[in-house]
Amino acid sequence: MKSAFHLAYNVRDLDDARAFYRDLLGCAEGRSTETWVDFNFFGHQISLHIGEPFSVAITGLVGGIKVPMPHLGVVLPLNNWKALASKLQAANFEFFIAPSVRFEGEPGEQWTMFFYDPSGNPIEVKGFADFDGIFVS
Repeated sequence: MKSAFHLAYNVRDLDDARAFYRDLLGCAEGRSTETWVDFNFFGHQISLHIGEPFSVAITGLVGGIKVPMPHLGVVLPLNNWKALASKLQAANFEFFIAPSVRFEGEPGEQWTMFFYDPSGNPIEVKGFADFDGIFVS
């Protein structure tokens, strides 16, 4: 069965959200009203509603690096991840954690980058050369 994840969360400004998710990340815009907008977030549905974003703290510890919690994200094939990383770097985008590899040479090797949307919502984008490694223990 193929399924898509749906996540709804708050942003402060829909125009800023459109500039970020649609124009910078390349997510196709879906339905919208004056108070929310849907995006195709790499094959998954996110619904961004006007409101105060959730509280975030840098408390997660992964591979010896502290990361923002909670955060949302997506896992991409490595070639798509590299293309997105290059696009963001070419735009002089500010990362919380710049594109890098972790667990290199180990089971679950992954490429990652962390950044914030204009409302301060943290996003992680992972890249895997082998999707079988996503759930490896």
